[in-house]
Amino acid sequence: MRSILSRCRIAITIVVAVSVIGFVPASGPAMAHHSSAMFDKSLVRQESAIVREFQWTNPHVWIQVYIENESGEQEEWSIEGGGPNSLFRKGWRPSSFNAGDVIEIKFNPMLDGSRAGFFVGARLADGRTLGAW
Repeated sequence: MRSILSRCRIAITIVVAVSVIGFVPASGPAMAHHSSAMFDKSLVRQESAIVREFQWTNPHVWIQVYIENESGEQEEWSIEGGGPNSLFRKGWRPSSFNAGDVIEIKFNPMLDGSRAGFFVGARLADGRTLGAW
C-alpha cells in the first residue's frame, strides 16, 4: 500500500513539474501581446477630435475619433487605451466618451505614420480630464 501511495506522489510531482515547465515557454507569446513597440513614445500629439465611437472591450479600450487634417478633411483615427478593469479603477466608465463628443486628445502616434496611436490623455468639453493631461 505504501508503495502505491509513493508512486502516486511521484507521478503527481512529475505531472505538476511538466505542466509548469510547459507553461513558461507558452507565456512568452501572451506577454508579447502587450508590446507598445509600434508607438512613437518620444512624440505626443495633441489634437482636437470628435468621438465617433468608444469601444469598452477587453483586452484594451479603443476610441475612434475624427481629426481634421491639414486640408480640412476629417480623418478617422484609432486610439488604443488600457484595459477596462484598470481604467474603471481610475474612474473611467463605458460612458466616458460618447459619439459626437468634442474632445482634446493626446496620444503617441504610430511609428509607421498610420492613423492610430496609444492614448495618453483627454480633456472633455466640461473640463474633466482622463489620463495624463
